[in-house]
Amino acid sequence: MRHLKIYDMIEAVMRAGSIRKAAEDMNITASALNRRIQAFEEEFGSEIFERLPRGMRLNPAGELLLHHIRAQKTDFARVKSQVADLSGVRRGHVSIACSQALIPYFLPKQIATYRRDHPGVTFSVNVRDRVQAEQDLVNFESDLALVFEPAHMVDFEVLFAIKQPVYAVMSRAHPLAGRDELRLRACMEYDLVLPGTQYGVRGLLDRAAKHMGRKLEPALETESFEMIRHYAAYGQTIGFQIPIGLNPSKHPEIACIRISEQDVPGGELLLGQLRGRALPVASIKFAGQVASALERMGA
Repeated sequence: MRHLKIYDMIEAVMRAGSIRKAAEDMNITASALNRRIQAFEEEFGSEIFERLPRGMRLNPAGELLLHHIRAQKTDFARVKSQVADLSGVRRGHVSIACSQALIPYFLPKQIATYRRDHPGVTFSVNVRDRVQAEQDLVNFESDLALVFEPAHMVDFEVLFAIKQPVYAVMSRAHPLAGRDELRLRACMEYDLVLPGTQYGVRGLLDRAAKHMGRKLEPALETESFEMIRHYAAYGQTIGFQIPIGLNPSKHPEIACIRISEQDVPGGELLLGQLRGRALPVASIKFAGQVASALERMGA
């Protein structure tokens, strides 16, 4: 793995867009970094950057190399975690791309449970919409993805799937708050607070409204599910979320009511990884724990 250091340098230049900025980030001189990059290109047999008037960017050969770099790093991390397992002390790092709905309740509990048994394992959680989550897997920026209604699925290997209905979220003082189930048409008589079009819940709602010959006109559109919950607690507004992101016992001022599947069929929350990728041991074990938790939730 003698190229690990130069790999870090190449990634730094790619992120920064210039030798000067990358050198500042790495606390080395620009001339030294430039020499290392040029020496690598000579050994590699091809230039990997386009030299532009205002910086540098990877050329097609560099893009191929970057994919190789990320694959090498993840393979190296997997071997290190396997070696740690041989000694009986599990170490490693688990990176997860996930929908916002997983952040308040489900994922913190799962990570805390895992780290009680394996305190040597660290985590990073990247909040992504459904398209970004899949891209994270392709770029080796996340080992696992927990995402609602993925958009493309080309490189997404499903490890576990669970259906999630859509719920309306509103103040307990709202005129519809006492019902056991709601029709979408009834909700549309009030102001709506909706997630952006890049989110799975919005996709389900838009399709349902189109089927009814209607179009959703949100009073408030936001990328924040937390904003939806808090804003819906006031006045006559109705928001929408999936149940894994809701905990009514912690928010007694909010009513959560299921939308009839006659109007809005539920979507799928998927746990997945990059197709064909060999994950580190810690990531495999954590994926198994999460799948078991989701299975219990479905039961």
